[in-house]
Amino acid sequence: MARYTGPACRQCRREGKKLYLKGERCLSGKCAVDRRASAPGQHGAQSKKMREYGMQLRAKQTAKRYYGVQEGQFAHYYELAAKKSGVTGENLLSLLERRLDNVVYRMGMAESRRDARQLVLHGHFRLNGKKVTVPSISVKVGDVISLREESKASPKFKELIEKMQATKVTPKWLECNSENITAKVVAIPEKSDIDYEFEEQLIVELYSK
Repeated sequence: MARYTGPACRQCRREGKKLYLKGERCLSGKCAVDRRASAPGQHGAQSKKMREYGMQLRAKQTAKRYYGVQEGQFAHYYELAAKKSGVTGENLLSLLERRLDNVVYRMGMAESRRDARQLVLHGHFRLNGKKVTVPSISVKVGDVISLREESKASPKFKELIEKMQATKVTPKWLECNSENITAKVVAIPEKSDIDYEFEEQLIVELYSK
């Protein structure tokens, strides 16, 4: 399935909640969910009672869109999570959280995960000192993510660095250095580290059918 390239706000309206796909705009009065919370489309404003399958599907779509992954990728992450020991739903969230584009976003070097994906694709970041252009790479404990030296001079990154140094709060599984613009993975992220409420058990139920 091709990657969705339409309006990001449309995805938030479809799920009926903020997915924070457009950075600071999502926190402003311009947020589409705040202005018009109904689902997009001709019948979006109609109230419908959601059945069990509908709730499971919405839970999956929310997580998929939040992290910006495609259908096949999400199914693959679920398969990996199911094979690991522990709680499958929490394993799934941990795998999604460890994507390189999410780490770039978490360290404050992108306004959104969509933005982070593009920045990784364009080669602005290094993983353990080596150039990397694959947003889906899964980081592990001990990995160090850094901003390319040449990129630090660009106006975009200068602004992001200033924000990172002033306000960015990073999760406890990342050890960020705002002077060198690096982030070291010091632990495997857990569900309690994620600042968003997912219904991962519903996702497990959907894939278990």
